[in-house]
Amino acid sequence: MEMAHRDHILAAVHGVLGAAVLILCLAAELSVLVLRRHAALYLLPVCAMLTHLWRSGRRAGIGLVDFAYLKPPRRLRVTIPGLLEHLRLIGCFDDGSVEFMSRVVEDSGMGDETYFPPALHYLPPSATHADAVQEAGMLFFPTLDELFAKTGVPPSAVGALVVNCSGFGPAPSLAAIIANRYRMPTDVKTFNLSGMGCAAGIVGVDVARGVLRAHAGAVDYAVVVSAEIVTIGWYRGRDRSKLLLNCFFRTGCAAALLSNTTSAAAPVKYRLVALKRTTIAADDRGYNLAMREEDDEGITGFTIGRGLDRVFRDLLRAHLTAFGASILPWHEKLRYAAALARFRRRRRSSKKVQGGEGHVEAPRPNFLAAASHFCLPSSGMPNIRRLAEGLGLGEREAEAALATFQRFGNQSAASLWYQLGYHEARGRVRQGDRVWQLGIGSGPKASSALWERVAAYGGAAAADEGPWGDCVVRYPARAPGAPLA
Repeated sequence: MEMAHRDHILAAVHGVLGAAVLILCLAAELSVLVLRRHAALYLLPVCAMLTHLWRSGRRAGIGLVDFAYLKPPRRLRVTIPGLLEHLRLIGCFDDGSVEFMSRVVEDSGMGDETYFPPALHYLPPSATHADAVQEAGMLFFPTLDELFAKTGVPPSAVGALVVNCSGFGPAPSLAAIIANRYRMPTDVKTFNLSGMGCAAGIVGVDVARGVLRAHAGAVDYAVVVSAEIVTIGWYRGRDRSKLLLNCFFRTGCAAALLSNTTSAAAPVKYRLVALKRTTIAADDRGYNLAMREEDDEGITGFTIGRGLDRVFRDLLRAHLTAFGASILPWHEKLRYAAALARFRRRRRSSKKVQGGEGHVEAPRPNFLAAASHFCLPSSGMPNIRRLAEGLGLGEREAEAALATFQRFGNQSAASLWYQLGYHEARGRVRQGDRVWQLGIGSGPKASSALWERVAAYGGAAAADEGPWGDCVVRYPARAPGAPLA
């Protein structure tokens, strides 16, 4: 049955139920007034009316059935020494650019097991449209094959498909490429998100949630695919503000199957507890700091300007205030409010005594009261540690992000699912635990999703599956002399 027909039937059923409740109310009124029945008869239509209103206004619960993430072929692996030699042999970079990228890569903490797409292994790299389309197929199809096999849900049952990829927007779209490959039904709702950076994965979940709720009973499953086509993002110029993407971004892909928990048959692994999106695109200072543009030689690249840390700090302050209010338990909200009041009093008294700005450290909410596990933006190990410290988290809470960046590099929005896979591979996510995924992207924007594990722990056999199965115990590797967690 087509989705439009199902929506029409469900609307008709709701209309019939509403009419039946109205008739029941009129019958009760006549029975009491004309036939002199007991007034308690009013309870029957009142209960029916309340039940009908409750069911009509109830929002469908959103669950994560399962997810899959790609381990690229070993032949695409690129070591740090191999990458640095590759940069020197390409011929399009001067010595200063090679030295700059070498320093950035070495300081980032990236390991020797990340992956480049086939086109970037050539000398010189090939970054054509055809190469990017080939990379898209190499990423999408194995990942989705695994997802459908793991969940047992066929592509024909998918009612919505959301694909996010920031830098590549072909025609037909990436969503159309997937729908064609898997012969998805004619009424599947497809969405293609671009230019939204590392925050796009949660944005995709939000879009899928909206479709599942708007078409509850007609759309049972939605697939969200997150990937970055690195081929098309390769920059071959000399502008240092555009060279950073060459250093950090690597090949990867993830796909998640979401469901409407009130109508879908497949059991869910996680329940979506909360989701929040924040953007400060109206601020020109932040808007212009990260954008795709041409350099002075006409070569297109992605610019990362100075002052990005300050902009992201303001963005996170606004985002965490809104998201924290929805996820923190009441006892933590009260504790933080009391600590904040004491902090303001101490700061005022300190200013009076010293005649200037007092050096009193501001309190922070305890986000460990809201989540047990964290998936953070994979923007280099030093940046991950600074972000974790700002959130009041320790090395263990940042471990998944550190390990993912070291093993796979920055895979944009897909990195959050690799981190969730790391938590599962370590056997840490148990029933009732909550996982916080935080993404930050260009715009600038921040997005967060809080998931609660509802399925029982799958045991060691399930934890050994996936790209982390053969290497999870080796990450995050620490440099000699580095402090332990």
